Amino acid sequence: MTDSFDLMPPLEADGPVAAAILVATEGSAPLAIGSVMLVDETGAIEGSLTGGCVESSVAQEAMKLLGHGKSAPLLLTYGISDELAGTVGLMCGGTVHIFVVVLDTQCAGHLRHFYAASAENRPAGIAVLLDGERAGSILLLEEDQQGEAGAHEGSLESGELLDHNVVGDLRGLLSSGRSEILRYGRDGSRLGSSRRVFMHTRASAPQMLLVGAVDFSAALAPMARAVGYRVTICDPRPAFANSPRFSRSAEIIVGWPDALFAGRIVNPADVVLVFSHDPRLDVPALLDAVETEAGYIGALGSRKTTEDRIRRLKEAEATAAQLERITSPAGLDIGSASPEETAISILAEIIAKKSGRPGTPLRESDSASIRPRPATGVEAI
Repeated sequence: MTDSFDLMPPLEADGPVAAAILVATEGSAPLAIGSVMLVDETGAIEGSLTGGCVESSVAQEAMKLLGHGKSAPLLLTYGISDELAGTVGLMCGGTVHIFVVVLDTQCAGHLRHFYAASAENRPAGIAVLLDGERAGSILLLEEDQQGEAGAHEGSLESGELLDHNVVGDLRGLLSSGRSEILRYGRDGSRLGSSRRVFMHTRASAPQMLLVGAVDFSAALAPMARAVGYRVTICDPRPAFANSPRFSRSAEIIVGWPDALFAGRIVNPADVVLVFSHDPRLDVPALLDAVETEAGYIGALGSRKTTEDRIRRLKEAEATAAQLERITSPAGLDIGSASPEETAISILAEIIAKKSGRPGTPLRESDSASIRPRPATGVEAI
């Protein structure tokens, strides 16, 4: 869902609240599946679904539901082919499917707990029933303190089979943070297709591990945090590491690189960057980094510095395959002339690699290649 946890206050209000949930997209769409907009009976709106393209129309439909009390939910579709194109259609030419429902007290509580877990970086997931008499019911699943999916809260229907199967499928999605629409039979079995359930999960935020409390780290940390990374900065020099300009956006470790990696699980979604410009830090940090599954390992420095670093790594018995994993100099060639511009260059390269894109200008890309991949489960709408 949207990262804006300002959505929580409307869920704590006394009056009824309608939730509009982006459950599927086709073609281009500004925001991610799972984005939520809340509307209360006064017409107040929190959150966004498409960055402004269809919000006004969705809010009007939500107000109609609120005016009728606990009425049947709606599944709205907007797109370039919609008869409303040009007024509420998507400027980007995609199609979005939005589920609008009036939340009862229990469902509002489940949604609130989901936001709270996400804010605390605890993996969590919700399942929303899209069909039947109990459409709009929400089931919540959170990880427990041991990192295992705990008992679920709420129920999608009175029968146990649907809840049982949904919880199993939701657990399977929880580790990767994926969102899907799955179909189940009338009896809740996985063999049928008469009931649709939207499942939205949030895995732990990916890590960005920065070695070196320097200007480039101070510039990159808030940007990385804004796009969803948990940032940690490591430096053995207390006078540098303890500066507020670093701690405002990152966890601080005062120590050598081995303290950064000790006992830490680094996954393919994670990033390691070496900014220290000191071989005593660079080499051990990179040697530790290439032993992990980090999806991006980068280092700053001129080409001469890079050549010297590679020589030192080879002397430390780094293999050719390990050296191939290190991106240095890190970043895209955009003519960076400041730490902030360099940070943009590096973050852009990280995003491009994660997305499997070459990082070329959009105007030089084939239009099909710049569209987001359709969300799994779109065919179910």
